[in-house]
Amino acid sequence: RFTIRYHENPSHFDGARVVGFLVEPFTVKHEYKGEWDGNNPKLTTCNSEKKVEHTLPAQPINEPGEVIWTYDVTWESSEVPWASRWDVFLKSGEDDQIHWFSIINSLMIVMFLTGMVAMIMMRALNKDIARYNEEQTAEETQEETGWKLVHGDVFRPPAFPILLSVFCGTGVQIAAMLMTLMVFALLGFLSPAHRGGLMTAMLLLFVFMGYPAGYVSARLYKMFGRKDWKRNTFMTAMLYPGTVFGCFFVVNLFVWHQGSSGAVPFGTMFALLVLWFGISFPLSSIGAYTGFNKETIANPTRYNHIPRQIPPQPVYMNTCVSTLVGGILPFGAVFIEVFFIMSSIWLHQVYYVFGFLCLVLLILVATCAEITIVMCYFQLCSEDYHWWWRSFLTSGSSALYLYLYSIMYFVTKLDMTKFTAGLIYFVYMFLVSVSFFLLTGTIGFFACFWFVRKIYSEIKID
Repeated sequence: RFTIRYHENPSHFDGARVVGFLVEPFTVKHEYKGEWDGNNPKLTTCNSEKKVEHTLPAQPINEPGEVIWTYDVTWESSEVPWASRWDVFLKSGEDDQIHWFSIINSLMIVMFLTGMVAMIMMRALNKDIARYNEEQTAEETQEETGWKLVHGDVFRPPAFPILLSVFCGTGVQIAAMLMTLMVFALLGFLSPAHRGGLMTAMLLLFVFMGYPAGYVSARLYKMFGRKDWKRNTFMTAMLYPGTVFGCFFVVNLFVWHQGSSGAVPFGTMFALLVLWFGISFPLSSIGAYTGFNKETIANPTRYNHIPRQIPPQPVYMNTCVSTLVGGILPFGAVFIEVFFIMSSIWLHQVYYVFGFLCLVLLILVATCAEITIVMCYFQLCSEDYHWWWRSFLTSGSSALYLYLYSIMYFVTKLDMTKFTAGLIYFVYMFLVSVSFFLLTGTIGFFACFWFVRKIYSEIKID
């Protein structure tokens, strides 16, 4: 049964406007008089004098027989104006409690991490700084332990500095895109009435955020003591967008081969290339040029010419163990919201609760920053100064859990049997996980960068 709702307002427009509809399914074993006439059926269970109700016998499905399909239409006047017809989708309704539970759960994680960071900053660090700044004898200096001992190596440039700077620049680009997108969404500019509006806005915002990507990447690369700015600029503008476009193009070839109407036409692919090379690449280059012309970021301490030997580390401070442990909490903070977003993408459900999403993103930022600072402090206390990549991977490893969850979601929630459908799912979820890795890794890196600079600027270095 289709219930079509319409709104009338003679003072503003003539006639009526359809503002909604309701579909109510029935299962009825229909009966008719005499022999079946397809041109003029005479049903006794559904006619002008008798409407279909739920009290009628249901159609059995465990025995052979004919099935008769019918429908009826009911017109219903509504007070909902034309401009508010999409409000039913913008209100989350019965899912409110689940979203609030997710946010409260995430806030508990943030409060726990905030307590640990506060304890480190206010108690342990204050004691350390006070002890390190006291006048010490030569014997006491030799017996020093802790994070002060690595002050001559803590700002030593990392391995693969160009890759780290490019990753951070791209992460800033993704973060700037998401922040701007959230502002537009919260202000109501993204409506379900405009199909594809969200994806179009994401694409355009990403393209125009090429400037901060080039700027941040160039400043970090220059801080690491490198001068090949052209290579850095090229990789910032090409590495992540090229990976996304290449995967998208290969998947689209399979969709073309299947003859699907969902295949992206050649004109749209060419338009994407124009946006990439005509807007994103130049903006990234301008940002990199500006960043390289800025003064080099001065660190609180200089690094020694001869690297300090790192003492044997306990098992729990191993790089693989600490990074995998660090990624659990950021993913746990957004887990429930990820479920709703994946359901909207792959199960065609509506997701427009941007208020909840904005809160969860803020919680994600806080969680990534705090877990990275905590792990970095423990690492420096163990006299391991290789924190540059570790800080990026600690929070970025949450992307691994996201991809593993997408595999479980595919097995338990989806019913895709064709190869092309499975390929589309896993390639797209891989790109989502890579984007999540760059975003969370960048948050953790800059939080740790601030933390390390802060603590080493507070102590006296002889």
